[in-house]
Amino acid sequence: MGQRRAAGHELLMPTVVIPFADEGKTRLHASPDVRRALSAAMLADVVAACSVIGRVEVVTTGGGQGPAIASALARVEAGPVVVVNADVPCVTAADLDALIAATPALAEAKDGTTNVLSLPGPESFAPLYGAGSANRFRAHFTELGLECVTVHLPNLVDDVDTLGDLERVLDRCGGHTRKAFGLIGAPA
Repeated sequence: MGQRRAAGHELLMPTVVIPFADEGKTRLHASPDVRRALSAAMLADVVAACSVIGRVEVVTTGGGQGPAIASALARVEAGPVVVVNADVPCVTAADLDALIAATPALAEAKDGTTNVLSLPGPESFAPLYGAGSANRFRAHFTELGLECVTVHLPNLVDDVDTLGDLERVLDRCGGHTRKAFGLIGAPA
């Protein structure tokens, strides 16, 4: 895998880090089994899209999302990095290519958190996740002398925190997520 071609240019393939809370989001469903199944399905769709653009590493977020990503990036060699949250099951490789073309870039969720980051290298990451993180990441890039682009692609902006979120984006989700949703059926 090592390199990709785009518009006649050779590009380094990015390392893609996907933070994943394997216990599932508590607001996603009342049943822990359903939460885990839906979370695993969304992760599978995110991994499938990310595998097209680079080498993928999934990290569990037991100690927190930022520290888990920082730990993974400490082992990454120089080169582009993309961080994609596991709760954006609509993501496609084309969406990620657009984000990478704008590096440094981020996709901000509607609540001001950060769904996806594209970094020129692992050294430009800082563990700034949580409420309002998109603004903190933009400020961080400014401090590094980098102009961060905010990418407004629905598949990157629309994250899934609740079953209602999932129902709203289901027609754009990958096959794993749609299949898992079909197994649980519509909520009562």
